[in-house]
Amino acid sequence: MSLIAYNNIKKILFKLNPETAHSIAGLGLRMLPQCKPLMRYIKNQNFVTHAMLKQEMWGATFLNPVGLGAGFDKDGQYIVSMPTLGFGFTEIGTVTPEPQEGNPKPRLFRLIEDQSIQNAMGFNNKGAYYMLHRLKKLYFLDYPIGINIGKNKLTPDDEALSDYEKLLRMFGEYGDYIVINISSPNTPGLRDLQNETFITTLFELAKGITDKPILLKIAPDMTPADAIDISKVAIKAGASGIIATNTTIDYSLTKHAKDFGGISGSLLTEKSYELFRELGRELHDKTTLISVGGIDSAEEAYKRIKAGATFVQVYSMLIYKGPALIKEINEGIVELLQADGYSHISEAIGADWK
Repeated sequence: MSLIAYNNIKKILFKLNPETAHSIAGLGLRMLPQCKPLMRYIKNQNFVTHAMLKQEMWGATFLNPVGLGAGFDKDGQYIVSMPTLGFGFTEIGTVTPEPQEGNPKPRLFRLIEDQSIQNAMGFNNKGAYYMLHRLKKLYFLDYPIGINIGKNKLTPDDEALSDYEKLLRMFGEYGDYIVINISSPNTPGLRDLQNETFITTLFELAKGITDKPILLKIAPDMTPADAIDISKVAIKAGASGIIATNTTIDYSLTKHAKDFGGISGSLLTEKSYELFRELGRELHDKTTLISVGGIDSAEEAYKRIKAGATFVQVYSMLIYKGPALIKEINEGIVELLQADGYSHISEAIGADWK
């Protein structure tokens, strides 16, 4: 879909409540697989395949390095349709053991002047058994999937480990990687679990449950030193990678912000990059890093790759720029790799530190 065509659709969607608009877009994505010729046509328009972008990771083939960030497909309802938007992989969730409604509405806001989103959703989802039912239908799908997991809101912090254990046991045979989410600002006390004791215990437990790669997703609001320390703790305990970053609660970034929820999109770009850059400097050759947060162009994605990212993820900027953005990022990365004299993306990963 061209930018002009998407801008016309966006004018309509942006007249609606953000959650309503999301539901309408989701309905279209759920219906798309019912028309295979249309789905193939749209995928051919958007999906970029190039030898320079293809990577083998965790036993899966990633045809391009741009994935959908967690939070868009909370219940795994759009997995089959995601390649049509151009994504090389998708991350579903956050899923919790029990279904939950999430926080009171309104809880999703467009910061249009800042090309950003502020959300206080609170892990609203249909629960682990619904997600499991969805995944069992996808045994034939040859497309990388990450599963983002989190604790229920009513689960006390001192019992949080049991929620993650239950989820790891349920999803240990599904998807291509699992993400531990203890960095959302919208579940009270969740970020308090970003500590050495909990992370060590959780990842050591996970190693005894599943052979799937387990990644840790961290918040952008800690200092680089703390982010590096926490990431090293996770890696030592068995983490296969780090995703940086979640949404920010730095409301000083704009005068348009609410005083609750997390901010994503353009406002997060610099903050996310600066933290990721320091993380990449320290860990690019020690683990797999995925960068997310305000990525809105091939140039920004390439910065993250050179800082150490094997993959990047997009979510909020997709809302503002449409599916054409994913194609533009992937094609742009190829051009930037060629301009720097690289023959494959692997040569550029962490190039800032080589």
